[in-house]
Amino acid sequence: MLSTVYGKRLKAFDRFRRSPWEVQYEQFRLLMSYGAQTEYFQRYGMGAFGSVESFQHRLPVVGYDELQADIERVRAGVPNVLWPGRTEWFAQSSGTTGDRSKYIPVTRESLRQCHFQGGRDVMTVFAYYNPQSKAFCGKTLTLGGSHRLDAMGGGAQSGDLSAILIRNMPRWAKGLREPSTQVALIPDFERKVEAICRRCSRQRITAFAGVPSWNLVLMNRLLEYTGTDSLLEVWPDLSLFIHGGVSFAPYREQYKRIIPSPQMKYMETYNASEGFFALQDNLSTPDMLLMLDYGIFYEFLPTKELHDPSKAVTLADVETGVNYAMIISTNGGLWRYMIGDTVEFTSLAPYKIRITGRTKSYINAFGEELIIDNAERAVAAASAATGAKVSDYTVAPIFMEGRAKGGHEWLVEFATPPSDAMLFAEVIDRTLQEVNSDYAAKRFKNSTLSAPKLVVARKGVFYRWMEQRQKLGGQNKVPRLCNDRRFIDELLQIQ
Repeated sequence: MLSTVYGKRLKAFDRFRRSPWEVQYEQFRLLMSYGAQTEYFQRYGMGAFGSVESFQHRLPVVGYDELQADIERVRAGVPNVLWPGRTEWFAQSSGTTGDRSKYIPVTRESLRQCHFQGGRDVMTVFAYYNPQSKAFCGKTLTLGGSHRLDAMGGGAQSGDLSAILIRNMPRWAKGLREPSTQVALIPDFERKVEAICRRCSRQRITAFAGVPSWNLVLMNRLLEYTGTDSLLEVWPDLSLFIHGGVSFAPYREQYKRIIPSPQMKYMETYNASEGFFALQDNLSTPDMLLMLDYGIFYEFLPTKELHDPSKAVTLADVETGVNYAMIISTNGGLWRYMIGDTVEFTSLAPYKIRITGRTKSYINAFGEELIIDNAERAVAAASAATGAKVSDYTVAPIFMEGRAKGGHEWLVEFATPPSDAMLFAEVIDRTLQEVNSDYAAKRFKNSTLSAPKLVVARKGVFYRWMEQRQKLGGQNKVPRLCNDRRFIDELLQIQ
């Protein structure tokens, strides 16, 4: 079966590698035919046959706040607002920097043409390039979220994207995954983990998928449950971890410890509530191939121009080495929607990206413009220099008081402590100066910024904090950077 899939999809990959703009324009034209049937297009005088230029001129770039009133009407059952017909599913997300829930519409078209196609392509790419792997000879363990009936009425349901995918998964696919739907949708994270341990420790699991942080919690609990030191003692043929949601770098060494196998592969995907965007097609490099035929039309706004959405460009005009905020129009009914993620192109032939951060998850209290990509590089370098393994961390500014200079406070929880905590902080500082010229300028002769302050978190602090916020499991993420101290002060109170 996979060999048949190979041929068709690999030809599609070759086509959008060779003719990316042609494929993107086809997606644009298809989206316009759907959009013309909606209130949203009528509001802005946009028709089915408008050009890309008129589309960019007429429709505004929006975030969730600007779209919320329309989404609430869709949740209430009003048809043809953002997408033809009624939308039944909404992926619930609080994002990484706020507490208020977002409800991202998930249409039948986005499920079939985007999310599920992305999953099939992951299998296709991995199996084609790794024909000897046993990754798909057994079952894939997926740590999903939960869903519930939406209080807005209209028959809509909302929940984690993973739960929506499980509920709508094709019947043939359900036989290839664990745990059962009943277990996968248990809302209480700790109860779900215990149920997975009981059920799946006896199954032949050859791959698993999900967010690295929460899966590590599950895997460590499984080792306790089975009384083993290695997952290979439980699942001898374990060969693949398909991960996304947060950077894998801080967790890589911990996974290598519990899965000590040279056959084990790690594959990154960029799959969000709003759509499936990219996948790692070459496991020897971290860059991800931007998928161009999933019913998504892309635009990119340089982060230095966030104040001026008219500077957004299409795929035809992007450049490497520029930090862009990603803007998407999708078959889920999102139109010129700024998703909040920032990316950098590492290749234009084909188009490959890496995720650099969030438009609202940064620190710029002193003009240092620190982004998540900078922080992840610094953590990786400091860990390598000191033999540390980081479980979780968050960073916040230390604001100036009196004559004192400002700085950054790093609250870090270690799975393996650094050999020298002072050296860990020094390497953090040195690496940030190497990768961020604005940070280096503020640190020059301690002109504005003092050296980073490292606080070693007690074991379990981040878990308890997420538990208090009712954000265990699913797609919930610890905010890495915040431009104020609201998160770190809550964590320090637990500490």
